[in-house]
Amino acid sequence: MDGPGGAERFPMKIIGEIRSDFSTKFGIPRQSGLVEELKARVVFRPEYRNPDALRGLEEFSHIWLLWEFSQAVQEDWSPTVRPPRLGGNKRLGVFATRSPFRPNPLGLSCVRLEQVELKGPDGPTLVVSGADLMDGTPIFDVKPYIPYADCRPDATGGFTWQVERRLLEVDFPPELLELVPEDRRQALIGVLANDPRPSYQKDPERVYGMSFAGLEIRFSVTGERLTVCQVQTGH
Repeated sequence: MDGPGGAERFPMKIIGEIRSDFSTKFGIPRQSGLVEELKARVVFRPEYRNPDALRGLEEFSHIWLLWEFSQAVQEDWSPTVRPPRLGGNKRLGVFATRSPFRPNPLGLSCVRLEQVELKGPDGPTLVVSGADLMDGTPIFDVKPYIPYADCRPDATGGFTWQVERRLLEVDFPPELLELVPEDRRQALIGVLANDPRPSYQKDPERVYGMSFAGLEIRFSVTGERLTVCQVQTGH
């Protein structure tokens, strides 16, 4: 740590990584918990694979994950950003948003803890649902969600209340849906219903592509309907 007036450095230890169905950022839900069917796994690094560190965690239904926006690490930062939820047309203070482009690229996600798996080659691992993280995202910490302290029913939502959250109607032809592993289908439909497109892209003629569970999903959107037009093995 530098002296007074100097830059302070607080080294963070990466304790593990997330294993999810998203190999790229495109398509990942914009917040955790929006698609509960999404399953992911927290895999600890060898030096933190100690079952004692997880003792009692199975008693909690939800946990907090503290992680790094590993694809958004940069030296410079801006005091204002353009939240996608506002269409990218309005600037707000970075600390009033959850933008990845911040002085410290830290993310915070509340996920459901489905299982603590103590056995296996990478054990112990955590099976979670509702995660909004790309595969390989570094995890800095795991903390239990404590309802009496973490839940605030009277909280206000700032600018997030200004835009109504809407779900698209997903048209997924049966012959294409059959190409998706059965245990991933509802999660994929949930992801698509949440409109994975960037907020500034609304071209009905455009065909979008996203990677999911080793597949390449191509789709178009017209109005409130999303139509899947191709499913192929990812590259």
